[in-house]
Amino acid sequence: MSEPSTPLMRQYSTIKKEHPNALLFFRLGDFYELFFDDAVLAARELQITLTSRNKEKGVAIPMCGVPYHAAEGYISKLIRRGFKVAVCEQVEDARLAKKLVRREVTRVVTPGTATDSSLNAEENNFLAAVATVGDRVGFAALDLSTGEFRATEFVGEAAGWRIQEELEQLRPKEMLYGSSAPLLDRVAAQQTRSFAPLDPSTSLRAGSRDARHHTADDIPTGTAPVVRISGSGWAETPLDDWIFAPDHAIPLLENHFGVLSLEGFGLSERPAAAAAAGAILYYIRSTQRGTLDHVDRIGFYERQNCLVLDAVTVRNLELIEPLFAGGDAGVTLFRCMDTTVTPMGKRLLRMWMLRPSLDLAEINGRLDSVEVQVKDSVRREELRRSLDGILDLERLLSRVTLETANPRDVLALAASLARIPKVRAVLAGLPASRISALHAIIDELADLREKIDGALVPEPPLTLSDGGVIAPGVDKDLDELRDLSRNSKQYLAQVETRERERTGIHSLKVKFNSIFGYYIEISKANLHLSPSDYERKQTLVNAERFTTPELKEYESKILDAQEKIVEIERRLFAELRSAIAAEAKRIRQTALALAEVDVLGCLAQIAALRNYCRPRFERKSAESESNADGGDLEIVEGRHPVIELQELAAGSERFVPNDLFLDSSPHSAKQNIIVLTGPNMGGKSTYLRQAALIVIMAQMGSFVPARSARLGIVDRVFTRIGASDNLARGRSTFMVEMTETAAILHTATARSLILLDEVGRGTSTYDGLAIAWAAIEYLHARVRAKTLFATHYFELTELAEQLSGVKNYHVSVKETGGSVVFLRRVEPGAADRSYGIEVAKLAGLPNEVVIRAREVLAEHESSEHRLSGHLTPGSSAAPERPTQLTIFTPLSQPVLEKLREVDLNRLTPLEALNLLAELKKEI
Repeated sequence: MSEPSTPLMRQYSTIKKEHPNALLFFRLGDFYELFFDDAVLAARELQITLTSRNKEKGVAIPMCGVPYHAAEGYISKLIRRGFKVAVCEQVEDARLAKKLVRREVTRVVTPGTATDSSLNAEENNFLAAVATVGDRVGFAALDLSTGEFRATEFVGEAAGWRIQEELEQLRPKEMLYGSSAPLLDRVAAQQTRSFAPLDPSTSLRAGSRDARHHTADDIPTGTAPVVRISGSGWAETPLDDWIFAPDHAIPLLENHFGVLSLEGFGLSERPAAAAAAGAILYYIRSTQRGTLDHVDRIGFYERQNCLVLDAVTVRNLELIEPLFAGGDAGVTLFRCMDTTVTPMGKRLLRMWMLRPSLDLAEINGRLDSVEVQVKDSVRREELRRSLDGILDLERLLSRVTLETANPRDVLALAASLARIPKVRAVLAGLPASRISALHAIIDELADLREKIDGALVPEPPLTLSDGGVIAPGVDKDLDELRDLSRNSKQYLAQVETRERERTGIHSLKVKFNSIFGYYIEISKANLHLSPSDYERKQTLVNAERFTTPELKEYESKILDAQEKIVEIERRLFAELRSAIAAEAKRIRQTALALAEVDVLGCLAQIAALRNYCRPRFERKSAESESNADGGDLEIVEGRHPVIELQELAAGSERFVPNDLFLDSSPHSAKQNIIVLTGPNMGGKSTYLRQAALIVIMAQMGSFVPARSARLGIVDRVFTRIGASDNLARGRSTFMVEMTETAAILHTATARSLILLDEVGRGTSTYDGLAIAWAAIEYLHARVRAKTLFATHYFELTELAEQLSGVKNYHVSVKETGGSVVFLRRVEPGAADRSYGIEVAKLAGLPNEVVIRAREVLAEHESSEHRLSGHLTPGSSAAPERPTQLTIFTPLSQPVLEKLREVDLNRLTPLEALNLLAELKKEI
């Protein structure tokens, strides 16, 4: 960019240098203008016209603009695409400016700090930060649009992996980290040795400098911003390292929350978590205006305080999104369960689903609240109707405290508050302790509602610049100005009548024109009657024009009335916003309680309509009332909640329920691993998934799709389901499968639930079989977790004879006339075959391919039988039915004992031959 040639462009250049990474929305009158590369980029992204400035001087400057009153929509579109936007306002009255109007950047909007109404109501918009303090790694996340603020801390070799899990589950829109990023280097180094390696493209640094923001020194003024979304879906923003220092971050948090220490928030002994949280607060204050009164708390959380669901499990179980991109969102558990009424309820339902509770008292409190509503259908429906119409209180509040709320936002807040008394009245009639507690927490905020209703007109314009926002009677000066503006003709008529009576000049007239303003006109014949206080203003041929102090004052008022009206309304509206912000804690507390009321009502609604049952939790030890120590998992006639709902909607056949029992004893389990065999399409994956979904729903506090369910608290759910590769990251299908399996075997505990589907199928038959066999033995001997293991390796069914906790089950089929019918019933015992060719026939393979496949299968089965050695050469006797070969036939115990006892170094050759002959005889 060449040296600016005008004062305006020099002002623009100075401000742009302060925000090189952002698109600068530069206020000029009624438009926000963009110049140079910002204009080129914005015109392309927003599909608006690109023009130029200074064409006549031969130095065309690219420019484009958007109307100021419609700017939020354009800004939102840019933010969703990963760009930063710096909003530069005129901060000086143009009439009072001696030279150029002073302008300043009043806020910087980034992907992680957006609060506008275009945000997805169903999910949080998190800004995350990672900080390293010694050997500790802190992680914090803030949703500025709702005020939800949380932090945690990890230590040790697995810290980087844990951070990655948090990022993948929370899916922040933006992440902050120190510019030197020591953590990122360590995470990258871990990739070669961790049992759950991070991909280069999904690491915190995204593998290259180009995947994150450059510093201001890297970017020449006027070039396009380089904010980009990384491969994992969040924008990355480096900050100076001192911002993450505990001695800077901790006082910042203490001052913001008005406390002497962070002990009450659980952060006093966790400097890394506090450092990450403090960096977020610094960044927010640097980019936003307003009080941040709605960010009134921060919660420290431990991963072990909730049922842990890693990103792989969330994806495989289709909790939030369909497994395949672009798939039907109706297949997700969230969409199946979401009958919430409010946006706050939707976000809380999502959070409960991703972080089910481990606290038995908490779970039972939720279940009690659901149960009373299931039994009282009248009040349940009344509660849902009373919640209808309550808008997003959390996000409305955030816009108020950040000073971006318009009059309609404030009025929407008041309209939502007006629904609260009815909600509390319904809650008062529901006898559950949790509901009673929520009833007590919810504040009707009648004083605030009355203040808003009294201050604003019922239907205000969208912006303050249009005027007519403040109700009559609020401000005396405002009412007078409005009267002047609306009743100027009537006022002039009154002045004219009064002056005629005073002077006795019946032809006296009071007039107005745009050049001379207001004046009194007297004909030449009546000049001798003009009072001495009249001031001559203009002489005409036949008349004289005069003014008076009263007319001067009125002229000043009437000409400036509209501007003064807008000015007074801005002041009064700002005072109203400040009054609302002062009650932020009450509003936020009420919003959180209403969200929980909504979710509990949602869970009751689906339980009643879909015939769900209340799960019962048991404890194997009575050490803690809040901790169920690995109880049995017993589900009678369990159903898959999503598939059942889809079949009901389609009017198709009824879902086939199935039972499940898994023992919990860590040392004497009789059935804690189920090896499930059967054909493809028979329902194995459905059976595995429904078990996990029922556990997750139960620990959310929901009733479950079953006739009965008896559970123990599960600490983690792991899944290894389906086949997928990640070739862009250098990982094959089998590598992905083994990485996920390794993470499960290393991390699972005796209180975990593990779902493994077709482990080992991504490699050769015997390699895969060996891995699957060894994995089951490891789970049985070392992990002792409740496990469902679906497989086509029938050899694995032999493990049920060798390992006490392993049992065989199969999904049954019925053969009719050369075809098969999938009964989708899970029964004890192993399947006799896989019916793969029959499934291929149903899929539409050409008939000749099916016939040939059967011939090849018969040849292979015959070959296997011949290898068994049961046929005697030349014998005419009918052969016995051979048993299937296995690569895992164990040596007899006496042979093993002799091998252990012998000292091979001292055996003579003859003794060795004799020993070998003896062992062969034993075998």
